[in-house]
Amino acid sequence: MKTATLPSLRVDPELRKAAASVLDEGESLSSFIETSVRETIERRRIRAEFLARGLAAREESRRTGAYIGADAVRGGWRACWRRRRSAFADDVRGPPQRGRAP
Repeated sequence: MKTATLPSLRVDPELRKAAASVLDEGESLSSFIETSVRETIERRRIRAEFLARGLAAREESRRTGAYIGADAVRGGWRACWRRRRSAFADDVRGPPQRGRAP
């Protein structure tokens, strides 16, 4: 049950028109705004938790002196990227055929 209201918001007519143009069938502008507010709240909560974990990890690394160097991280990402790119290429080409050039 809804028991509170958000402040009314004055916007440029073009913004209102743009919002109305992307409404799903049967969706009201009010429900669109409510959904947008809920999703923004969730994104900001997740971002704050992510930053808190990162800062905690930084402090733990400073405390213990245990770091993973940037070169090692980049090397790991490169290897992962190469494996995925190779797997994707294999999926697109299919298995190699005998007697045929790839």
